[in-house]
Amino acid sequence: MARPQKPRLAVWKFASCDGCQLSLLDCEDELLAVADRLEIANFLEASRAVGRGPYDLSLVEGSITTPHDAERIHAIRRASKVLVTIGACATSGGIQALRNFVNVRDYVSAVYPTPQYISTLNKSTPIADHVFVDFELRGCPISKTQLLELVTAFLHKQKPAMPTYGVCVECKRRGVVCVAVAEGLPCLGPVTQAGCGAICPAFGRGCYGCFGPKPLPNTAALAAHWSEAGRRRGDIVRAFRTYNAAAEAFRRESEAHDT
Repeated sequence: MARPQKPRLAVWKFASCDGCQLSLLDCEDELLAVADRLEIANFLEASRAVGRGPYDLSLVEGSITTPHDAERIHAIRRASKVLVTIGACATSGGIQALRNFVNVRDYVSAVYPTPQYISTLNKSTPIADHVFVDFELRGCPISKTQLLELVTAFLHKQKPAMPTYGVCVECKRRGVVCVAVAEGLPCLGPVTQAGCGAICPAFGRGCYGCFGPKPLPNTAALAAHWSEAGRRRGDIVRAFRTYNAAAEAFRRESEAHDT
């Protein structure tokens, strides 16, 4: 009797630092537990072997920043039954989306000696702006635990169980003293989706918003609180323009103070 064919996994990279792909490799022993259930058909970060599509599951890291990438993502979408974006770059444009608030040609001229050879888009955009995405995995980088939950849920044909509450909940669960209340530090925890385990507050620093805005974030109330506490408009703009600067809620709030 023929053995059932394993689902085929592909991992793709666009404009990014590779950190989310490294999170997959960092799974090590945990990844071995599911390796027998999957065929890794395309993962250049781990192997030179390249298997042709179609693919049952594609994990896509990085944002779309060039005309070539804008075409390539459509080919990947056509070859993938399920497409999941992983990390801040793929889900909201990443740190490179800071270009969205300026004229990118000014930077190209300043950085490259021959800017006429550089072909780039004016904006860095998330994958979902170009193709249909089945699921988004947040973070900069993504959480190894959440990644394993995603792959396991896929193998069992279930929806991944991901948190939709804020980082403040993770602080309470860890018994971390609120740095915003106790130290008066600016912290994005109240408007940021959980997933990191409240790493920064646990070390006495405010949350930087690595996992992007949580559902229905009240960014206006948080910004108003910072303003009343003496934070300058420029400080508020910079707080919302980090790893998820182009995420709708963070983008909108930063622009409201960018005058």
